[in-house]
Amino acid sequence: MIMTRGHKIFNLLNIILLGILGLSMVLPLIHIIAQSLSNNAAINAGKVSLWPVGFTLGSYKLILQDPTIWLGFRNSVIITVFGTLINLFMTTTLAYPLSRPEYLFRKSILVMVLFTLIFSAPLIPNYLLVKQLGLLNTLWALMLPMAISSFNLFVMRSFFLNLPTELLDSARIDGCGEFRILWNIVLPLSKPAMATMGIMYAVGHWNRYAEAVFYIDHRNWIPLQVRLREIVFTDQMGQSDVSSELMLLLSPEGIKMAVIVVATIPILCVYPFLQKHFIQGMMVGSVKS
Repeated sequence: MIMTRGHKIFNLLNIILLGILGLSMVLPLIHIIAQSLSNNAAINAGKVSLWPVGFTLGSYKLILQDPTIWLGFRNSVIITVFGTLINLFMTTTLAYPLSRPEYLFRKSILVMVLFTLIFSAPLIPNYLLVKQLGLLNTLWALMLPMAISSFNLFVMRSFFLNLPTELLDSARIDGCGEFRILWNIVLPLSKPAMATMGIMYAVGHWNRYAEAVFYIDHRNWIPLQVRLREIVFTDQMGQSDVSSELMLLLSPEGIKMAVIVVATIPILCVYPFLQKHFIQGMMVGSVKS
């Protein structure tokens, strides 16, 4: 394909625009990391921008010796891992039959799902439902009520619609049941869509905050984001063995930034492993619906 002058200008403008957008998202994170690695005097003097000044790991030492941080981290990992597995299982098992034209009541169920996409239940009915199910003060309250996202369901259904019908029909002729078709044929072909949905669900679970505030009162079951909010807004730190000399070198702002980094880095580390499937999955399913 011959690149015309207009195409080159368009590509250049795209690169500049996307570069600016990328920097606008990356630079704040770099600034937070720099502050978390700087000492009290440098932060108070406003000398920290994108590079640590007065390098110290004291803020990380302080928060990593706080048992409540590890407790919240454990709860967030459990919610993210098991919640994402539940989401993928429920979304897949509902999206697959809704994508097959031979199943009865398919359109009626789609209308009901679409209704929940437009109109969501208020907080009080949700709270009463969780309470009546006996899920209050349990991690299940942060996983089961959000088992299926209507938006992700429609994306997964669109992906299943793009699968060749002849492949599924040949499997039925060979004697495969629907569950075996789903497990051995549909799911292996759906890795891009599964990776995309998995990342979306996992990020949502890792950042779960509002539901934890409403449904959980017990300190042993609060996720990391609730603990992060307590430290950032109220300066509540747990007991630690850090010396008083080290505490004098630390800034409350540096400690807050270190907590933000600790709460952000784990979920960022997941993306590189699923990047290939994620990009492909974002493209698939947008052609046919």
